[in-house]
Amino acid sequence: MTFPTPGPGGSPQRVLIYSHDTFGLGHLRRARAIAHALVAEAPERRVVILSGSPVSHAFRFAPGVTCRRLPGVTKLASGEYQSLGAGHHLDEVVATRAALIRHVADRFDPDLFLVDKEPAGFHGEVLPTLHRLKAHGCRLVLGLRDVLDDPDLLAPEWERKGALAVLPLYDALWVYGLQAIYAPLDGLTLPAGVADRLTYTGYLRREAPEAAEEDDAAEEPFLLVTPGGGGDGVELVEAVVNAYEAQPIEHRALVVFGPFFPAAEQAALSARIAAHPRLASLGFDARLERLMRRAAGVVAMGGYNTFCEILSFDRPALILPRVRPRREQLIRARAAARLGLVGVIEPGAAGTETARMAAALAALPHRPPPSARPIPGLLDGLPAIRRLAVPDAAACVAAE
Repeated sequence: MTFPTPGPGGSPQRVLIYSHDTFGLGHLRRARAIAHALVAEAPERRVVILSGSPVSHAFRFAPGVTCRRLPGVTKLASGEYQSLGAGHHLDEVVATRAALIRHVADRFDPDLFLVDKEPAGFHGEVLPTLHRLKAHGCRLVLGLRDVLDDPDLLAPEWERKGALAVLPLYDALWVYGLQAIYAPLDGLTLPAGVADRLTYTGYLRREAPEAAEEDDAAEEPFLLVTPGGGGDGVELVEAVVNAYEAQPIEHRALVVFGPFFPAAEQAALSARIAAHPRLASLGFDARLERLMRRAAGVVAMGGYNTFCEILSFDRPALILPRVRPRREQLIRARAAARLGLVGVIEPGAAGTETARMAAALAALPHRPPPSARPIPGLLDGLPAIRRLAVPDAAACVAAE
């Protein structure tokens, strides 16, 4: 396989994106959005995504973008990890993943290596590749979502993983958010010079796929209920179903469980949903953006990608954030609510105050959309990344 040479201005033609994907859909969907933006601007580019997501096959990728699957791992309720493949020890899986990452990097020979969230990769698996690519002159970038975790929890975690010591390897750090909303590395003692390499891009705007004929047909307004990947979404869906069973609510609701929703709980909730005239459900839709665009309001847990979609499609939103194993969603939801972008029901309230939840659902379609509180640069993330991907432009941005 041959790849084109760098174009005018040193624009990288080969971009490798690493996305560890141990839980949920967020990392893969963020990597895919960035990859598509890069090839849309420069069709001659080639982007390879390395992902551990077990559902990567369900997503379509633009011409010029390839997704290579890494052997899967999953997070247990205890916070420990195990292999998705029966009979494989975690150390063996990590060694296999690390070897595959090195192999793809050697063959692809990227100009730009973008690592998502974990500076050293899952269990340090990307470190050997970082050193090899650094020696070959490849530009190394760490991409971070707007919120990682509570600083009191993040600092010891990164210390334990040795993540802080890895940061000097990176030529740049891109935060996919705005400092005015949250600064994810505040509270950490960063190595010298790292803070100067930090750039806030803004959030990543999402686009919906082309509308199908059925999308254009007149339909009754509905609330979209999405727990993202669904692995930890039982409380959210139960809160909505309880509210609909307890109180009459004008708008119907569509629940999209997600591919990782626990099977037994999904079966029980599906039966209750089927028995209610104002509720309906789907197992999984890889093109959730189409539903988001058509919804009268969105009920979600407040993960990064869902938040980007709420902003992009300008939907009134009610967030029920999780607080385990991270407080990321709660921090994001509070910051967004403070700016008037979303409504929030904090943990503990939904399960014990069904009437409050029903009232919030009834009021949701009448909430002002996020655009009612305009924030400069809020959704400029993808254009900023396209500029930053060109070394000369990135240097100019850093000098500003």
